[in-house]
Amino acid sequence: MKAQGSGDGWAAGPDGIKVWGKFGAAGLFLVAGDEVLLQFRAKWTNAGHTWGIPGGARDFEEPAVAAALRETHEECAIEARDVTVLGEEVTAGPYPAAAQLPGQWTYTTVLAQTLHGERLATVANAESEELRWVALDEVEKLPLLGAFRKAFPYLRQRFAHLKQ
Repeated sequence: MKAQGSGDGWAAGPDGIKVWGKFGAAGLFLVAGDEVLLQFRAKWTNAGHTWGIPGGARDFEEPAVAAALRETHEECAIEARDVTVLGEEVTAGPYPAAAQLPGQWTYTTVLAQTLHGERLATVANAESEELRWVALDEVEKLPLLGAFRKAFPYLRQRFAHLKQ
Protein backbone atom coordinates (compact mmCIF):
# COMPACT_ATOMS: atom_id res chain seq x y z
CA MET A 1 0.00 0.00 0.00
CA LYS A 2 1.33 3.44 -0.93
CA ALA A 3 1.67 6.16 1.69
CA GLN A 4 -0.82 9.02 1.32
CA GLY A 5 1.87 11.49 0.22
CA SER A 6 3.79 8.99 -1.86
CA GLY A 7 4.75 10.15 -5.33
CA ASP A 8 4.63 6.60 -6.67
CA GLY A 9 2.53 6.64 -9.81
CA TRP A 10 2.46 7.93 -13.36
CA ALA A 11 2.07 11.44 -14.72
CA ALA A 12 2.00 12.95 -18.20
CA GLY A 13 5.34 13.70 -19.77
CA PRO A 14 6.40 15.01 -23.18
CA ASP A 15 3.83 14.28 -25.87
CA GLY A 16 1.60 12.67 -23.21
CA ILE A 17 3.90 9.71 -22.57
CA LYS A 18 3.88 8.22 -19.07
CA VAL A 19 6.61 9.37 -16.71
CA TRP A 20 7.20 8.15 -13.15
CA GLY A 21 6.30 10.40 -10.23
CA LYS A 22 2.85 11.83 -9.59
CA PHE A 23 4.41 15.00 -8.15
CA GLY A 24 7.46 15.13 -10.39
CA ALA A 25 10.87 13.56 -9.98
CA ALA A 26 14.39 14.53 -8.98
CA GLY A 27 17.88 13.13 -9.40
CA LEU A 28 21.39 13.79 -8.13
CA PHE A 29 24.20 14.83 -10.50
CA LEU A 30 26.97 13.91 -8.05
CA VAL A 31 30.56 14.70 -9.00
CA ALA A 32 33.80 13.51 -7.39
CA GLY A 33 36.86 15.13 -8.96
CA ASP A 34 36.27 14.79 -12.72
CA GLU A 35 33.80 11.88 -12.45
CA VAL A 36 30.03 11.70 -12.08
CA LEU A 37 28.09 8.88 -10.45
CA LEU A 38 25.91 7.05 -12.98
CA GLN A 39 23.35 4.30 -12.61
CA PHE A 40 22.68 1.61 -15.21
CA ARG A 41 18.95 1.21 -14.77
CA ALA A 42 17.53 -2.28 -14.27
CA LYS A 43 15.74 -3.67 -17.32
CA TRP A 44 12.34 -3.65 -15.58
CA THR A 45 12.48 0.07 -14.71
CA ASN A 46 11.13 2.91 -16.84
CA ALA A 47 13.73 3.38 -19.63
CA GLY A 48 15.65 0.35 -18.38
CA HIS A 49 19.08 -0.54 -19.68
CA THR A 50 20.13 3.07 -20.01
CA TRP A 51 22.57 5.10 -17.95
CA GLY A 52 21.43 8.09 -15.95
CA ILE A 53 21.75 9.63 -12.53
CA PRO A 54 20.19 8.19 -9.39
CA GLY A 55 16.75 9.62 -8.76
CA GLY A 56 13.05 9.03 -8.72
CA ALA A 57 9.60 10.21 -7.77
CA ARG A 58 9.10 13.16 -5.45
CA ASP A 59 6.63 12.70 -2.63
CA PHE A 60 3.82 15.23 -2.05
CA GLU A 61 5.34 18.65 -1.29
CA GLU A 62 8.82 17.12 -0.99
CA PRO A 63 11.56 19.56 -2.04
CA ALA A 64 13.63 18.42 -5.01
CA VAL A 65 16.87 18.38 -3.02
CA ALA A 66 15.33 16.15 -0.34
CA ALA A 67 13.92 13.80 -2.98
CA ALA A 68 17.22 13.54 -4.88
CA LEU A 69 19.18 12.83 -1.71
CA ARG A 70 16.58 10.30 -0.48
CA GLU A 71 16.53 8.48 -3.82
CA THR A 72 20.35 8.43 -3.99
CA HIS A 73 20.48 6.92 -0.53
CA GLU A 74 17.88 4.28 -1.49
CA GLU A 75 19.55 3.41 -4.82
CA CYS A 76 23.24 3.85 -3.97
CA ALA A 77 23.57 3.83 -0.13
CA ILE A 78 25.16 7.29 -0.19
CA GLU A 79 24.47 9.42 2.89
CA ALA A 80 23.35 13.05 2.49
CA ARG A 81 26.02 14.12 5.00
CA ASP A 82 28.70 13.05 2.47
CA VAL A 83 27.36 15.38 -0.26
CA THR A 84 27.57 19.15 -0.78
CA VAL A 85 24.61 20.47 -2.77
CA LEU A 86 25.54 23.32 -5.13
CA GLY A 87 22.23 24.03 -6.87
CA GLU A 88 19.24 22.64 -8.70
CA GLU A 89 17.86 22.96 -12.21
CA VAL A 90 14.53 21.92 -13.71
CA THR A 91 15.75 19.92 -16.70
CA ALA A 92 12.40 18.66 -18.03
CA GLY A 93 8.81 19.88 -17.97
CA PRO A 94 6.35 21.01 -16.94
CA TYR A 95 4.05 19.02 -19.23
CA PRO A 96 0.25 19.30 -19.56
CA ALA A 97 -2.11 16.59 -18.34
CA ALA A 98 -2.93 13.92 -20.95
CA ALA A 99 -4.87 10.66 -21.23
CA GLN A 100 -6.17 10.89 -17.65
CA LEU A 101 -2.64 11.37 -16.30
CA PRO A 102 -1.90 14.36 -14.06
CA GLY A 103 0.09 17.21 -15.56
CA GLN A 104 2.68 19.73 -14.39
CA TRP A 105 5.35 17.00 -14.04
CA THR A 106 8.93 18.28 -13.85
CA TYR A 107 12.31 16.66 -13.41
CA THR A 108 14.73 18.57 -11.22
CA THR A 109 18.42 17.77 -11.32
CA VAL A 110 20.27 18.56 -8.11
CA LEU A 111 23.92 19.41 -8.75
CA ALA A 112 26.32 18.32 -6.02
CA GLN A 113 29.82 17.18 -5.25
CA THR A 114 31.16 14.71 -2.74
CA LEU A 115 32.13 16.34 0.54
CA HIS A 116 35.85 15.66 0.15
CA GLY A 117 36.03 15.55 -3.65
CA GLU A 118 36.66 11.81 -3.74
CA ARG A 119 34.55 8.87 -4.92
CA LEU A 120 32.13 7.46 -2.38
CA ALA A 121 31.48 3.74 -1.98
CA THR A 122 28.15 2.64 -3.44
CA VAL A 123 25.77 -0.28 -2.98
CA ALA A 124 23.21 -0.81 -5.74
CA ASN A 125 19.59 -1.67 -4.97
CA ALA A 126 17.24 -3.64 -7.24
CA GLU A 127 16.64 -0.60 -9.48
CA SER A 128 20.26 -0.65 -10.65
CA GLU A 129 22.22 -3.22 -12.57
CA GLU A 130 25.38 -1.22 -11.97
CA LEU A 131 26.63 1.98 -10.35
CA ARG A 132 29.77 3.53 -11.78
CA TRP A 133 31.87 6.67 -11.38
CA VAL A 134 32.39 7.84 -14.98
CA ALA A 135 34.80 10.49 -16.25
CA LEU A 136 32.83 13.52 -17.43
CA ASP A 137 34.55 13.26 -20.82
CA GLU A 138 33.32 9.65 -21.21
CA VAL A 139 29.64 10.05 -20.23
CA GLU A 140 28.26 10.72 -23.70
CA LYS A 141 29.83 7.50 -25.03
CA LEU A 142 27.36 5.44 -22.95
CA PRO A 143 23.77 4.51 -23.89
CA LEU A 144 22.15 7.31 -21.88
CA LEU A 145 18.57 7.84 -20.83
CA GLY A 146 17.23 10.21 -23.51
CA ALA A 147 16.37 13.12 -21.22
CA PHE A 148 19.73 12.83 -19.45
CA ARG A 149 21.59 12.82 -22.79
CA LYS A 150 19.78 16.01 -23.74
CA ALA A 151 20.47 17.71 -20.39
CA PHE A 152 24.05 16.52 -19.86
CA PRO A 153 25.97 19.26 -21.73
CA TYR A 154 24.07 21.96 -19.82
CA LEU A 155 24.46 20.15 -16.49
CA ARG A 156 28.20 19.77 -17.00
CA GLN A 157 28.57 23.45 -17.81
CA ARG A 158 26.32 24.50 -14.91
CA PHE A 159 28.24 22.29 -12.46
CA ALA A 160 31.56 23.83 -13.55
CA HIS A 161 30.11 27.30 -12.98
CA LEU A 162 28.67 26.45 -9.55
CA LYS A 163 31.81 24.86 -8.14
CA GLN A 164 33.91 27.98 -8.80
